[in-house]
Amino acid sequence: MTQLDSLSSEEIAARLSGSPEARAALIREGAEAGLAEAQAVYGQMLLDAQKPGEAFGWFWKAAQQGHAMGLNMLGRCYDLGWGTQVDKVRAAECFRVAAEAGLDWGMYNYGSALALGQGLIEDKAQALVWFEKAAAMGHAKSTNFVGSFHEEGTLIPRDMAAAADCYARAAEGGDFRGMFNHARMLAEAGDVDAALAWIGQCGAAATPAFRDKALAWLAQVPDPRLRSAGTAALRTGAKP
Repeated sequence: MTQLDSLSSEEIAARLSGSPEARAALIREGAEAGLAEAQAVYGQMLLDAQKPGEAFGWFWKAAQQGHAMGLNMLGRCYDLGWGTQVDKVRAAECFRVAAEAGLDWGMYNYGSALALGQGLIEDKAQALVWFEKAAAMGHAKSTNFVGSFHEEGTLIPRDMAAAADCYARAAEGGDFRGMFNHARMLAEAGDVDAALAWIGQCGAAATPAFRDKALAWLAQVPDPRLRSAGTAALRTGAKP
């Protein structure tokens, strides 16, 4: 029996809602007691604290118990070299198991690995299957990628209405790529004001690399207002 076993649900809730230090101490207790959920959460806390080596160890422990998010995060470690050597094959396998366990993030990451052919044979058709499964669960990033398949029209028939719907839902779900793609669709439909608002939100959420790509797109748009105000909104991350 651990100290956690002696705590009531009310006492656990009180400690989780207390100071960050109290919450971290309780989660660590759970992790050290062998609780997979606590191990996965503690691993994320360590990762956020810039301690990837320690985080990797706790994700590994959670993954050994079949914890879906622990498996997914172990895959992320192998994928990006967080606390371990990059190993795309192991990353893809972790993502596959997490996806098959029903985790939307596992589905997204496994779909991405399939789409890019990283750690396994490229299979865009199968990638779309996994993106669609995650999108059905409300996963915003996956929904955006389903939209891109509809827009490209190479694997499935081109359907711009379906693409626009996916991008709108991805944007509302908080995905910065979805925000930008939704803004593109709005601009093409003539609603520049709404497009600019979403470009501003994209600027606040996007990575620097994606922001540079979006700026390159804006530099080429023919509408001077969209080009000027959109560039400003993207750079400041604010609505014009």
